[in-house]
Amino acid sequence: MKTILPFLMLLFCGFSFSQSTITGTVVDDNSQPIPGANVIIVGTSTGTVTDFDGNFTLTTNLNPPFALQASSVGFETVIEDIISKNQKINFILNEGTSLDEVVISASRTPERIFESPVTVERFGLKEIKNTASADFYGGLENLKGVDVNTNSLTFKSVNTRGFATFANNRFMQLVDGMDNSTPALNFPIGNLVGMTETDVLSVELLPGASSALYGANAFNGILFMRSKNPFDHQGISTSIKRGITSQESAGDNAYTDVSFRAAYKFSNKIAAKINFGYLKGTDWAATSEVDKINPENTRANLDYDGINVYGDEVSANIRSEAPASVKGIIPDVVVSRTGYNERDLTNYNAESIKTDWGLYYRPWENDFEIQYVGKVGTGSTIYQGTNRYNIANFFQQQHKLEIKNDNFFLRGYIVTDKAGDSYDMVFTGININRAWKSDEDWFKQYIETYAGATLGGASETEAHAAARAQSESGRYLPGTPEYQAAFNRSINDPDLSTGSKFQDASKYYHSDANYNFSHLIDFAEIQLGGSYRRYSLNSSGTIYTDLDGPIDYSEFGIYTQIQKNLELNEDLDLKLTGSVRYDKSEFFDGFFSPRISAGLTVNRNHNIRASVQTGFRNPTTQDLFIGLDAGRAILVGSAPDNLDRYVRTFEVSDEGRALGQGATVTQTGRVSYENSYTASSVQELADTGNPAVLEISNPDIIKPEQVSSAEVGYRGKFKNLIVDFSAYYNKYKDFISQEVVVSPYYGTVGDNSLSVAAIANDDYQAWSTYTNSQADVNSYGASIGLSTKVFGDFDLSGSYTYAKLDFDRVKYPDFTTNFNTPEHKFKASFGNTELFENFGFNIAYRYSDDYFWEATFGNGLVPEYHVVDAQINLKVPSFKSTFKAGATNLLGDEYFTAFGTGNIGSMYYISWTINNL
Repeated sequence: MKTILPFLMLLFCGFSFSQSTITGTVVDDNSQPIPGANVIIVGTSTGTVTDFDGNFTLTTNLNPPFALQASSVGFETVIEDIISKNQKINFILNEGTSLDEVVISASRTPERIFESPVTVERFGLKEIKNTASADFYGGLENLKGVDVNTNSLTFKSVNTRGFATFANNRFMQLVDGMDNSTPALNFPIGNLVGMTETDVLSVELLPGASSALYGANAFNGILFMRSKNPFDHQGISTSIKRGITSQESAGDNAYTDVSFRAAYKFSNKIAAKINFGYLKGTDWAATSEVDKINPENTRANLDYDGINVYGDEVSANIRSEAPASVKGIIPDVVVSRTGYNERDLTNYNAESIKTDWGLYYRPWENDFEIQYVGKVGTGSTIYQGTNRYNIANFFQQQHKLEIKNDNFFLRGYIVTDKAGDSYDMVFTGININRAWKSDEDWFKQYIETYAGATLGGASETEAHAAARAQSESGRYLPGTPEYQAAFNRSINDPDLSTGSKFQDASKYYHSDANYNFSHLIDFAEIQLGGSYRRYSLNSSGTIYTDLDGPIDYSEFGIYTQIQKNLELNEDLDLKLTGSVRYDKSEFFDGFFSPRISAGLTVNRNHNIRASVQTGFRNPTTQDLFIGLDAGRAILVGSAPDNLDRYVRTFEVSDEGRALGQGATVTQTGRVSYENSYTASSVQELADTGNPAVLEISNPDIIKPEQVSSAEVGYRGKFKNLIVDFSAYYNKYKDFISQEVVVSPYYGTVGDNSLSVAAIANDDYQAWSTYTNSQADVNSYGASIGLSTKVFGDFDLSGSYTYAKLDFDRVKYPDFTTNFNTPEHKFKASFGNTELFENFGFNIAYRYSDDYFWEATFGNGLVPEYHVVDAQINLKVPSFKSTFKAGATNLLGDEYFTAFGTGNIGSMYYISWTINNL
């Protein structure tokens, strides 16, 4: 012991006195400091970042000589040699281009955008600071080829290359490697419970299928959001944003967005951070009273169904409902109940409260790191799916444990949610009506009054007016105590026959791992990885068929990738990449997803790339297990054991009873898949009276959807001009979609007798099934982006995107693709980060061609729109602050991006950001 102790003391002293402390600055070619620049020792993960004044201090146990690298988004990387301890060094970074920026998502390894084997878009710190949008997430809609559909003020849905809905389970969103989709809905709900702006390091977006590396949900693309590591980004940062939203329907309303970040490196081993975000505003009010089916109809029409009017979905053929004694004088027409406007069923509160925290441990003070990250968020928003939902006090939490270094990661996390006080606004309107007067009593009174008026000599129009006035007598009106009491009962009752509460406490567990063998193998870069996920659905029967308990199921995948760089000569470099992934869900056979790509770099300024890949997506939790009466149709998933779990009892008409049927019939969801007609043929029967037009549907049970995709692209530099072009062609097989079918209460479809009589007697139920189309579905498109410097230091960029669906709609009238994408889009921006000292500005313009929106809530045309956003900003280095004033939709021309949503108005804001490097 006496021998060992002095040795240990000597060793400790040697470590203590072998440290080198390097100080310096990082500035641009105009001698302006670059805050937030990365300074790292080449070949290690030891590094730091510059402060607001561009200064840095780096302490290391390495003895010189070694190389130090400085880099920052938008600048060229510089490497300098360190030859002595306590050396002071100044880096001067020349402004680079967007193609010099480094991305990780395209190949799961760092590489320049210029060399990426597939199309990738990046939104870094520079772009976030200069965006003219109100926040970084909104700024994504200015990226080339990106569509952002606005569901509400706090819920925007990002998509690429078509097939967009707000329930966008074709597009994946990852935050520091964690899937941000909600367990209940199986898709991301924008940034409602996502990242705070002060913690965002970068955003990367991969358009198109990426199943070969990222699995089943990476079908249309992936959005990667990376946060700041507290080892690299320390201190306290705050952003305060205040303003107003302005909309014709909702008026002018206050808007507040606050974010806070605190990070501290306790030592070279331990660091921690915490973030907090708060957003409060008033949502874009949806007030359209246009009829869903026939836009020319008004409330004066008998079967009116307003877009944002709820309760009028309940309708009946009054002749079918009439007793035999008066049936002869009752017209064969459909009449709907009077509904309530959406603005009377919600307060349009838009709110988001979120916090996250992280503990980071580097036991050996190198690249090996252990992380624990927790995220909690709650908020209120509007979601449009089959119906319109007020998502109130929604709660989601995530907890992740990750071990990683430069060559591998192993992570596991859990995501859970609670629906809070959320409710279905359509069923709220329906059940307020029913609380006052049942559907049976309402139509009975309508028919009796109509018959009496007709016998008294009234015209048909007068008789209908008298019937509605009488049946509406005593109706609960908004603002009255009776209405409020019925409203409160409905939104707290999860039984959709009497209430509208959206109830859920689902969760999923996920783990994934990746190992890069590049440090062990020289001839190529080889990666191997895999993932596992287990779902636990728990909606208590309000969404899924889980009334008897949670539904659990799992899926897994493994993948590998090999990448080889070949230097053909001094002017030609070839990068070849091949990858393949195998995925297996417990309900379906396994799938292989290969990808092959090649990138040829010419003279270091031009890159030509091509790739071919296949992808697939498993049916979602809703595709498999939903069991929901949405009013116009019952949604029933097609997992094999789901068909018999959904059970309903229906009343049979007097005509049906006369045919020997009972007073009621009990059916399961199986009838929609095994005893159904197409909805279009049933409508044709109603129009023609010819039973021969009926077509049997009986859709197949759902299975995974596949896509084969080919892409070519070019990136190049022509002096100050940057060009980025891509084109793709997608061919889909077993395209997943919903198909509305009609099942008779009695008879067998195709019998040409009893089932036809059931349809004629209105003894049938409409179902929305989840299946695969036999139709050939293809899509193709292209994007080109140009950026340059003009008039000296002014940034000018623009992009054009073309997207086209190839599908025979006439041949398959009951099949909806939900393409929901404009054929033509154009975007442009113009600005200067230093118009004069510390003052910058940016103007962004977006144009969208008109397009047809189709979804379960409704179908309709989205008109073309033009949008201008603008901002000016002032940096005050002495306060480490940036002040910004901006406006979105500066022209004030209200528009919408989806049928049924509120018009998007304007937003005017000012912000103060402190120490956000």
